[in-house]
Amino acid sequence: MAHSATTRFPARLIVWLAAILLVLSAQLSPTIGDDAPAKDATAPADAAEDTATPGESTEDAVAPGAAPGTWQAASTAPDKPSDYELYKPLVDTLDQVERNYVHELDRRELFEAAIEGVVSKLDPYSAYISPADIRGFRRTVESEFGGIGIQVSIDRGRLMVISPLVGTPAYQAGIQADDWITAIDGESTKGFTLDDAVKRLKGKIGTKVKLTVVHPASKKREQIAVTRERIHIDTVLGDHRNEHDAWDYTLDDRKGIGYIRVTAFSRDTAEELRDALEQLKTDNVRGLILDLRFNPGGLLSAAIEVADLFIKQGEIVSTEGRNSARRSWDAREAGTFDALPMVVLVNRYSASASEIVSACLQDHGRAVIMGERTWGKGSVQNVIELEAGTSALKLTTAAYRRPSGKNIHRFDNAGPQDDRGVKPDDGYYVELTDDEISQLMDFRRQRDIVRARTAETAEAQPESSPKSEAKPAAEQHASPLKIDRQLKMAVGYLDAQFAKAQP
Repeated sequence: MAHSATTRFPARLIVWLAAILLVLSAQLSPTIGDDAPAKDATAPADAAEDTATPGESTEDAVAPGAAPGTWQAASTAPDKPSDYELYKPLVDTLDQVERNYVHELDRRELFEAAIEGVVSKLDPYSAYISPADIRGFRRTVESEFGGIGIQVSIDRGRLMVISPLVGTPAYQAGIQADDWITAIDGESTKGFTLDDAVKRLKGKIGTKVKLTVVHPASKKREQIAVTRERIHIDTVLGDHRNEHDAWDYTLDDRKGIGYIRVTAFSRDTAEELRDALEQLKTDNVRGLILDLRFNPGGLLSAAIEVADLFIKQGEIVSTEGRNSARRSWDAREAGTFDALPMVVLVNRYSASASEIVSACLQDHGRAVIMGERTWGKGSVQNVIELEAGTSALKLTTAAYRRPSGKNIHRFDNAGPQDDRGVKPDDGYYVELTDDEISQLMDFRRQRDIVRARTAETAEAQPESSPKSEAKPAAEQHASPLKIDRQLKMAVGYLDAQFAKAQP
């Protein structure tokens, strides 16, 4: 006869309840803090080694200054169930499964399944890290790793590419924004969490990962083998490379228009950008286009430093959560480049740190924002130790706020009119079609390639001499304005500003 639940807890159930209360209270223990930041679940699945290192936070990692969680006593109001009433069905269920299920199950597995069930009701960026996974989690946070250079998210149950990172194996293999990855090494990605995908895409440097990719624009399914590499790339790029393979940051010499692409926010991004701006200053440019399209984000510190390059004073960004104190970061006047009229290009794939920068410059009136509404990734994850550090919980605890106080993050119930992401300024919304995006990415990929010299040229040329002029594809000589309507609008805006400035 089946065992029925009793109205009084037996000793076994009391033990179960005590254990669950310990787990729940552990989840609310003090955070690890800035010494062990969380890997951004939506940052590149194998982003640069700069993306998450000890003592440095990503914009989606440890909440700076976050207060430790505190246990909240259950309300005694008659319309709210007590803790006892809420936990009893869970304890009864675990007890019944352990004792009466057709196969014997490990109690630990049942507990972890219960925790994962709780986390599954949260956002995609919160996750439970089990003892089996904690070592690998810490290794990816603290050490160098191999990857393919890709930014992914879960969209309607599918593993979707937000953007490949320029210059990485994924980028060179032709993987594009909006592609679906339906299988990794032959295993279907259906039902994958973000952490599942990250774990499978990373690996030892030099090893290969086989992806099944669907390109939505063409409906083409493709098998792609990508070799993992040490991911460390330049994040500040120009429009084209010069004869020495260095970036040229001038889009139009005659008009004096500078053009800088920031592809991600790493530890060196602000310094690289400062160098590029100094070069443009030497070249006497009169206006600047900062391209943050397809930028998936990166370090919070880098986003703050980049925004600080363009404004003299005022708030850059702030964070605030239900149980964490508000914290804000302000600009400093020293080293500010604020003399040039400026356009910031964004699109639906601009996320996280790129949204922090574009929102800041828009709210301060420093730049005109053009393109499309951004992705809407502005949440903060705390890494919370469980079981004395043998497991952990990555929990969303706060959201970023732009200087105006408006929200950046796109929550699950967000509607078209909600404050989320960054919208282009009035009159400057330009949406590219899927075909235009594909064409633009193909154009940029060809533009970004460093052309290899032939063996004969290498032998004939001394090592100390500059590299010979590359023989680029025809696309590299073409004007980007012919295929990029967003960039064309930016140039038109700067032309108008130059005309106004003339006496």
